[in-house]
Amino acid sequence: MATPQARWSALLEMLTRDGRIEVEAAATELAVSAATIRRDLDELARQQMVTRTHGGAVINAIAYDLPLRYKAARHAPEKERIAHAAAGLVKAGAVVGLNGGTTTTEVARALATRSDLGSEGVEPSLTVVTNALNIANELVVRRHVKLVVTGGVARPASYELIGPLATELLAEITLDHVFIGVDGIDAVHGATAHHEGEASINRTLARRAQQVVVVADSSKLGKRAFARICPLEDVHVLVTDKDAPAGLIEPFVAGGVEIVRA
Repeated sequence: MATPQARWSALLEMLTRDGRIEVEAAATELAVSAATIRRDLDELARQQMVTRTHGGAVINAIAYDLPLRYKAARHAPEKERIAHAAAGLVKAGAVVGLNGGTTTTEVARALATRSDLGSEGVEPSLTVVTNALNIANELVVRRHVKLVVTGGVARPASYELIGPLATELLAEITLDHVFIGVDGIDAVHGATAHHEGEASINRTLARRAQQVVVVADSSKLGKRAFARICPLEDVHVLVTDKDAPAGLIEPFVAGGVEIVRA
């Protein structure tokens, strides 16, 4: 792998999968030297993402929920296509909800750069409600976007605000669309997230929206995580990548979900 960031992301995925990692095995899997893996693990340990052991490393409590800077490298082209397709569902004047995550961050960027939604120096033609600090940071400079940020307690792993301060604000508003990034979605359990606090806020966002759109690349389809966001019957549209196998798509079609493939 060419870049350290790509190797770090791969190592964290391996740790998420196996719970621990051995230097020699990781070097073989990633086709790099053992010395490179040792340096990578030392850096991840410095960032408090893994705990070094003799000959390898073990997962930290937060490693199951990788910070966005490492997640962003995964399936990046698919996420960009998904984001542009999702943003195309929004008309000028709409009120849009966005939770945190790499795919919803791309949706926010796609919305911010759509020329037909307005240009700098004009009155806001789009309202965005989000509990994600990184999305708020990107949108606050867009003069055609009216930005509403929930309160709450920030989670460093995802930059999301969670807790009662966030839910209290959301109870007072309505949304035309909400774009939900998920850790997994299947026909039985619906949309799910690793962290129960994030799932709770996402559930509230979904309940306040006229249209619930899940944005998920094919690696999330047919998967489930710890905490449910909403059942499948509450999802109106699933935007995923064009390479998603038909076998993964069929259960959602059978469940009445509109599928957009990008």
